Amino acid sequence: MSKRSVNLRQKLLVICGPTATGKTSLALHLAKLFNGELVSADSRQVYKGMDIGTGKDLPVNSKIKDQKSKLGNEEIGFYEINGIRIWGYDLVKPAEEFSVAQYVSVTYNIIKNIYRVGKLPILVGGTGLYIKGVIDGIPTAFVPKNENLRKFYVDKKVDELFEILSVVDPIKAASMNVSDRKNPRRLIRAIEVAQYELTASPNSTITSMAKAEEEGGYKYDTLFIGLKADKNAIKQKIKERVNQRIKFGLEKEIKNLIERGISWNDQSMNALGYIEWKDYFSGEENIQEVITEWNKDENNYVKRQITWFKKEKRVNWFDISNKDYIKEVEKMVKEWHNDKNQI
Repeated sequence: MSKRSVNLRQKLLVICGPTATGKTSLALHLAKLFNGELVSADSRQVYKGMDIGTGKDLPVNSKIKDQKSKLGNEEIGFYEINGIRIWGYDLVKPAEEFSVAQYVSVTYNIIKNIYRVGKLPILVGGTGLYIKGVIDGIPTAFVPKNENLRKFYVDKKVDELFEILSVVDPIKAASMNVSDRKNPRRLIRAIEVAQYELTASPNSTITSMAKAEEEGGYKYDTLFIGLKADKNAIKQKIKERVNQRIKFGLEKEIKNLIERGISWNDQSMNALGYIEWKDYFSGEENIQEVITEWNKDENNYVKRQITWFKKEKRVNWFDISNKDYIKEVEKMVKEWHNDKNQI
């Protein structure tokens, strides 16, 4: 093989797994060792002003530092924790909708910027769809919104929406879990994608994206590190985290969002850690009921995350209950990082 035909793939480290397993802490540690920068893969952390409930855990009085790259009219910025840059926070205002396509687009730009300064990008988070979008591409993510369709279906009940989806895309309908079948926004989006695919031409954007994915157009030299823990251990960590975020002032944060005109109908307010407060602010629930519901929702989310990541065969799993797991991770990352892969 001639030198010109050699293509060095750029390295991308992924730290994934269920919530409350210490992914960000590990990523920060590895960033120190391997000269890296973090990119959040958490669908809740993209919203500005939603810090406590999403677990950004930023130092007091932290301010975002802007870069020239932009997402729409907004500049992309980063925070710093102990000298390590963290990207992917505060990408949009909480009143705005945000899609996986937008996330993939902005993250590609962020990763390019990290490569440009000679550092290792570390994609860290528990939103599996975001990670898949960056690594493999998701053609359907680039299907445009159909506002007329959304208005037409907005008042339909979830049972009706599921029946419609079963007609236009029975395979997608059959693959949905219970949570998805009860989520009107996801059902409408699935119908939107299905109807687009039925009418799209062979040269459409989605067809081109699908071809690019098949050809490996979105693949990096990627190492997947997954963190796991005993179910009861995660349950206890979630309980502690919920109590801590309430102590840190989440109620006040949500109150400020509402006062700024953010609605419970906004996509951002449907995030875990926020939606559970809706009935509290209307006077229908007390704080203990909020805590109980929040813990339940977080644990159900963990189950969905585990189901998602189990399907990803590239993940190298490490049990955080093993006292030597960090050293084992370091060893694996070092071997991969020093290996000059060629394709």
